Amino acid sequence: MLYCNACGPTRATLFYRPEKEASLNAVASEESIESLKAELERKNQRVAQLEKINKDLNEKVQGAAAQPGIDLSELEKTLTGMLTRTAMILQGSKCLYLVQDPNTKELFPGKPAIGFDDVDLSELRIPPNIGLSGNCFTGGDPTFLYDVETDALASQEIFAKLGIKNGLAFPLVVEKRDDDTNQVIERRTVGVLWVFNKRMGGIFSDEDVFLFRTLAARMAAVINQAKFISEIVEEKEQLHEMTDALSAGLIMIGRNGRVLQMNASARRVFGLGPTDALGAKTYEQLIQNEEVCASLKQAIDDQADIEVEVALSDAEDASRTFQLQSTMIRNETGDVVGTAAIFNDITELKNLDKLKTAFVSTVSHELRTPMTSIKGFVATLLMDDDGTMFANEERVEFYGIIDRECDRLRRLIDDLLNVSRIESGAAMQLDFDKMDLRDTLKRVIQIDNGSTYKKETHTLDFSIDEAVPAQIDADADKFEQILHNVVGNALKYSPDGGSVKVHVSMENPDALLFAVSDEGLGMTPEFLKKFGERFARADNRDTRSINGTGIGIFLVKTFIEAHGGRMWPDSAGLGKGTTIYFTMPTHQLEDAPQGSLAASVAG
Repeated sequence: MLYCNACGPTRATLFYRPEKEASLNAVASEESIESLKAELERKNQRVAQLEKINKDLNEKVQGAAAQPGIDLSELEKTLTGMLTRTAMILQGSKCLYLVQDPNTKELFPGKPAIGFDDVDLSELRIPPNIGLSGNCFTGGDPTFLYDVETDALASQEIFAKLGIKNGLAFPLVVEKRDDDTNQVIERRTVGVLWVFNKRMGGIFSDEDVFLFRTLAARMAAVINQAKFISEIVEEKEQLHEMTDALSAGLIMIGRNGRVLQMNASARRVFGLGPTDALGAKTYEQLIQNEEVCASLKQAIDDQADIEVEVALSDAEDASRTFQLQSTMIRNETGDVVGTAAIFNDITELKNLDKLKTAFVSTVSHELRTPMTSIKGFVATLLMDDDGTMFANEERVEFYGIIDRECDRLRRLIDDLLNVSRIESGAAMQLDFDKMDLRDTLKRVIQIDNGSTYKKETHTLDFSIDEAVPAQIDADADKFEQILHNVVGNALKYSPDGGSVKVHVSMENPDALLFAVSDEGLGMTPEFLKKFGERFARADNRDTRSINGTGIGIFLVKTFIEAHGGRMWPDSAGLGKGTTIYFTMPTHQLEDAPQGSLAASVAG
């Protein structure tokens, strides 16, 4: 009985009823179970939605990868979509993935990254055994970052600098399964996937790990596929860069005749721009030369290697000769999958062969001429057994002719030997010493005034500016050869006479400028480009009657360059005379090595 102060005694009895308590507990349990079931259903729906999204994305990437000529930007768009959905599902504001550098083994961020706009991620490079990322990569387990300010491992990375507060990392693992048993036969970690900064001030939990596991598995497959395709594209670009750098033209043609690749040299040969060879075009559409097309058709139809010479016109409409070589491209099983055609420009080699042929003919003539004179005058003198046939003055004249022809023969042989030494790389030392420039010039002019090429209608003189030093460092013998040859050519190629002048001035404080001018035959613009080359001679009606081998100026140019100078011609055209310019240093370096002349020319 209970007692109430207001009411007095009252009959109210309290009884313990166990069946009532059991009923209440049952109701509470049923409500809790229903709540858990509803929560589980919601999570299952999220997981199913997540799996569907990632399955669609994965199929999209795999389908794109199977297409030829895939654009990496499409893969980047797909990865952007996956990272965005990952951040959205896990309620993170930032998301990125790290992959391993094959050279340094460091982890670095791949592209794209979500939430890092205008932030430089290049500093984020992590050794595989350092920090949270390294532990996740090497350990293969999910890794929590609860607070970047207090986590000791986080301080080993630059997370704070990137505006990161908390995060969750999951290893990106690629699995290879057996086709028959579906068992995992290989498991490889390719990177780490991070989600940072839980929204609404939250932190990542075990529940997020459950969701993250499926996302990371899908992401790993896609990233691995993207990495594989990126490597293929990079190798392809490197191959294109290497073939584009070739001096020879290269064309790769498929079995159907379509051009798969045409390098820069080949495009230049056929007058095509960088974009002209793009697309599914056949070689017949790109190459407007019947001879080349016929040769390529033969190679493709017969599946045979060919080697032919073809004539093509360059950008200036000048004919050039190319050696076309083709070879079959075969796959691993030996089947022909295409044809490779290489175009080597052999124009200069063909020209050199022609020049050498003409040179041999010219040299034969040049050798025969003095030999004929020597033989003739010696035979004439031998006929005078008793010494009464010719007067003493006539004998002296004959001896003088024989002496000059012998000198001419010696100079020709010396020139040939010098060219041979230079081409073979044999040493030909220069003997540098102080040389009196004015005395040398006077001596050269005096000798050339008695040259057989000098006529009465020629005037030959020289002038030297006051600023020119009295002495220079030079090989006196080679320097005289230079002057004799250049002055001799000026006289020889002025058959109608005229003024030949040698003028010396200062090009700069350390070098002299020589100018040897004449009023003779002049040069064409075409020959100006060949001037100084081996065996090069002007070929026109006026010059054919003038003796010469074409190696004198080549040697002069070689000697000048060996001294550290340079040479070039100038002419207004045929019949308007020529001026030969060359420079010569006033001093040679004392510690400069005395190498071979051939080496100085080659260098």
